[in-house]
Amino acid sequence: MSFANSPSSLIPAYARLPVSFDRGDGVRLWDHDGNEYFDALGGIAVCGLGHSHPAITAAITEQAGTLLHTSNLFSVTHQENLAKKLCSVSGMDAVFFGNSGAEANEAAIKLTRLHARKKNVEHPVVITFNGSFHGRTMATLSATGNEKVHNGFSPLVGEFLHLPYNDIAAIENVIGNKNVVAIMVEPILGEGGIVVPDNGYLRAIRKICDDQNWLMICDEIQTGMARTGHWFACLAEQITPDVITSAKALGNGIPIGACLTAGDAAKLIQPGHHGSTFGGNPFSCRVALAVLETMQKQNITDNAKTTGDLLMNSLTESLHNRPEFKQIRGRGMMIGVELDTDCTGLVNTGLNNRVVFNVTAGNTVRLLPPCNLTESETSEIARRVADSILQHCETKTAVTDA
Repeated sequence: MSFANSPSSLIPAYARLPVSFDRGDGVRLWDHDGNEYFDALGGIAVCGLGHSHPAITAAITEQAGTLLHTSNLFSVTHQENLAKKLCSVSGMDAVFFGNSGAEANEAAIKLTRLHARKKNVEHPVVITFNGSFHGRTMATLSATGNEKVHNGFSPLVGEFLHLPYNDIAAIENVIGNKNVVAIMVEPILGEGGIVVPDNGYLRAIRKICDDQNWLMICDEIQTGMARTGHWFACLAEQITPDVITSAKALGNGIPIGACLTAGDAAKLIQPGHHGSTFGGNPFSCRVALAVLETMQKQNITDNAKTTGDLLMNSLTESLHNRPEFKQIRGRGMMIGVELDTDCTGLVNTGLNNRVVFNVTAGNTVRLLPPCNLTESETSEIARRVADSILQHCETKTAVTDA
C-alpha cells in the first residue's frame, strides 16, 4: 500500500484507495504485498463471474490470437451471434453495441430524439429520477438526478425532467406536458443507495408509456446480466421496455456496452444516425458471448438469488442489534446495508479485514460480488463485511462517548 503517495502522471480524476491488486481468482484478489482479499464489489458490478474465470480466459486467449478488430464497415459474426443471444434472454428485438454503459445510454438518449421527430416534438423532454446515475458524458450526466454529478458542467444538455423515484403520482402529474417523449429509469437505484422500488412500479411506468406513446428505457447497466436473479431486473415484472441498456458484467471486465431495442424503437436508428469505431468488435463480442454462455450453463440467475438471500440474511443476523443498522435492501447479488452513522473510513476498515466493498449515497454499504459464489464464499463475505461494520460502529461510539 506504500505507493499511494508516489508521484503520478495521471489526471487526478479519482480519489484512489491506497491499495493495488496484482491478480485475482474467482472472488479473491491479491495485492502487491501478497495479501488476499474477498471481492464483494466485483469491479463495481463488472466481474459477475469473478476473476480469471477459465471459460472467459479461454475466449480472450483464442480471440486475441485470431482477430481483434475489423470495423463496422463489415459484418461481424460474433456481433451477430451476441445480438441474437441477448435478444433471446431479454425478449428484445435488436441491439446496437458500443464500448461502455455511458455509450449505451447515449444511444438510448439519441433514440428519444428520433422518436420525438416522429411525434413532431421539437423540444423533447425525457423524464429521469432523483438519485439516478446514467453516466459521465455530457448527455448522461445531464440525465443523472444528482446535483453533485452536475456541478461544474453547466450548461447541461437539455432537457431532462428529474422526478422523485418510486412515485407514480409524480409522473402522472406531468402527463399534460406534450414535450415529454420518454422515461429513463433504473429498476433499482445503484449509485443512489440500492433503492428498490415498490412491486408494480415498472409495470405502472410501462402502462403510462404505452398510453402516452413515450419510450420506456430501462438503464440496466448495473442491474443487468443476472445481478438481481434475472437476466435483466425489469423482467421480474414481466414487462418489455422499448429500450434496455447493458454493460458492466456483459464483458466481465472487457469493455462493451449494448443498447437493446424492441418494437418500433428497433427501427429508429438507420445508417448514418449512429456509430462506433470499436463498438461490437470481434474481440469484445466473442468474450461477451462466452460470458452469456457460461452464465446459462451455470444457472447464474438462480445462484444470484439463493446466495443473495443468504448474504442478506447473514448480515441481518449479525447487525440487527446495532442501533446504527437501519435496513438492508436489494435483490440477488445487488445489496445495500444502510447505516445511521457517518461512514467515513468504513471502506478502509473493510480493507483491513481483507474485504472489498464501497459506500454509496453517503451511508449505504454497497455489495456487488460475483454472482457465482458458493455458499461458503458468501458466508465468509458476510462475516468480513459484518465485522467491518461492527468495528466501525464501535469506534464511532467510543469517540462519541469520549
